[in-house]
Amino acid sequence: MTHQRLQSLDFLRGLTMVLLTLESTELFSVLGSPLKGTAAFPILNQFYHHPWHGLHLWDLVQPVFMFVAGTALAFSVKKSRQYLTWNQTLIKTLKRSGWLFAWGVLDYAVRKQGLSFELWDVLTQLSFTTLVAFLILSWPVKAQIGVSILCLLLPEFLYRCIQVPGFDQPFTDQHNFGNYMDLVLMHKTNDGGWVAINCLSTSAHTIWGSLAGQLLLSARPAREKLRILLLAAAALLFLGFGLDGAGVTPIVKRIATSTFVLASGGWCFLFLALSYWWVDLRDHRKHLFIFLIFGMNSIFIYLFTEIVASRWFNGYIFFITGGLLGFVHVSGVLAEVIGCLTVFALEVGMLSFLYRKKVFFKV
Repeated sequence: MTHQRLQSLDFLRGLTMVLLTLESTELFSVLGSPLKGTAAFPILNQFYHHPWHGLHLWDLVQPVFMFVAGTALAFSVKKSRQYLTWNQTLIKTLKRSGWLFAWGVLDYAVRKQGLSFELWDVLTQLSFTTLVAFLILSWPVKAQIGVSILCLLLPEFLYRCIQVPGFDQPFTDQHNFGNYMDLVLMHKTNDGGWVAINCLSTSAHTIWGSLAGQLLLSARPAREKLRILLLAAAALLFLGFGLDGAGVTPIVKRIATSTFVLASGGWCFLFLALSYWWVDLRDHRKHLFIFLIFGMNSIFIYLFTEIVASRWFNGYIFFITGGLLGFVHVSGVLAEVIGCLTVFALEVGMLSFLYRKKVFFKV
C-alpha cells in the first residue's frame, strides 16, 4: 500500500476543495437569510468562521488544507529522493514555496482601488509552513514534534511578552502583536482580525501532516497506523479544548492561537484517520470521482475561484441563470440557489475535462 497513491488523501483534499468551491459560489450566504431562525440555521452557521473565541466547522478548512499539504509533502519527497539528491529536492521545494507565495500575494493584489500587498492568503501561509516542514522532514520523529511545539510556543511568547503600546492585549482583535506586525509588514491591519504571523503557529499543522504521511509510508501494519492517528487526534483535541476551557489560552482561529492549532490539528488527524479507514482500508472508493478531480487539481480550482470566479465568472453566470429563470417566473432565493449550483456544476465539468485530459496544475 505504501507504494500506491493514497486515495484517502485525494478524498480529504478533494472534500476540502468541494466545500471551498461551494462557499465561493455564495451558496452559504444565499441560504443564510431564509434559514435564519429555523432549526437548520445552527447547522448552516457552522459554514461561517467563528467571530472570535470559539470554533466552527468552517474554521477547520484551512488547517485541513495545510495538514494535507504536509502529508502530500512526505509522499512527494519520498518519491523525489529516488532520483534526486537532497539539495535538488530542496531547490524543488524552494521553487514550490516561491510559487505558492507569489500566487498567494497575487490573489489579494488586485483591488478596485488599485494594487495591494497582503500576506493573509492561505497560499502565502502555506509557502512558509511547507518550507519549515521540508527542512526537518529527515529529522527523528521526536525532533519534528519538538519543532512543532516550538511553533506553538513562539507566538505565545510574542503575543504575551512583547509589549507594544496599543498592541499589548494578547488575544484582543486589533490590539494584539499580530496586528502590530501587519502594520510593520503591510502598513495596515485586516478588518476581520486575520494576521500574517499565523504562519508561525500553523507550521505545526503542516509538520503534523508530514508526520502523518511518514507514518502512512512506513512498514507498520495498517491497524497500527490507524491507532496512532486516532491517538494523536485524541491527544491534540484534549490539549486544545482543555487549555481553552482552563482559561490558559483561548481558541481563536483568526490569530491561530496555540489552542486553536492544537484543537484543529486534532480534528485533522481524526479526519485523516476516518478517511484512511473508510477509503483505503475498507476500500470504499465508489462515488468518489468528484472529490478525486477536486483533490488532484486543488491549487488550480482554488486560484480559479479566488481570482477568476469571484471577480467575473460567478456574476456572469448569475446574470444568465437569473435571466433565463425570469422567463419562467422563478425568482428570489430559489433562483439564487440554482445560480450557485449552476456555477458549481460548471466548475465540476471543467475539472472533469482537465482530469480526462490528464492536465494537472502543480507548483
